[in-house]
Amino acid sequence: MNAAISLQKAMAEKQKRNITQVINDYSKRLLGFIRKRVSNEADAEDILQDVFYQFIGNTQPIEQLTAWLFTVARNKITDRKRKHKNELLDDIYVNADEESFNWAELFFDTNDNPETEYLRSLFWEELTNALKELPEDQKNVFVLNELEGISFKEISAQTGDSINTLLSRKRYPVLYLRERLQTLKDELLNY
Repeated sequence: MNAAISLQKAMAEKQKRNITQVINDYSKRLLGFIRKRVSNEADAEDILQDVFYQFIGNTQPIEQLTAWLFTVARNKITDRKRKHKNELLDDIYVNADEESFNWAELFFDTNDNPETEYLRSLFWEELTNALKELPEDQKNVFVLNELEGISFKEISAQTGDSINTLLSRKRYPVLYLRERLQTLKDELLNY
């Protein structure tokens, strides 16, 4: 009985040394790989930890350890990006860093003075022109969701596209419109 317990302890100790060796051998390379693909250090470290957690919990034999670890890392990066908070139209015209000018204030300003009306017209003109430059499927998802307030679930039911596809199609217009409206904002602030 003592021999069986001793053997189990020896095997557990060997497995622990193997895990420690793998972590020591691959941590730097994996972290460098992950850093290139995520936006901040905290996310990179979290993903690295998730990779090793999956490695420790794996019960199947791994034939090509390096390939397995990098594949898991790539999958964890993809999962993290999918779960990332969806960007909203508010992100386009609200910038917390700059208090001097805020697009959102134009829509809630009850003063209908000529300057406010002019700025609103510039905003809508720029938004309309930018939307015309987008591919039709991206423009449609953006307009339906942001401007008409239709949920992704409803759009998915109408179009037959998955919600993830719709989210992906909306992401590019949000980034593009943010850039276009920032350019307009910079021009207005520099005059």
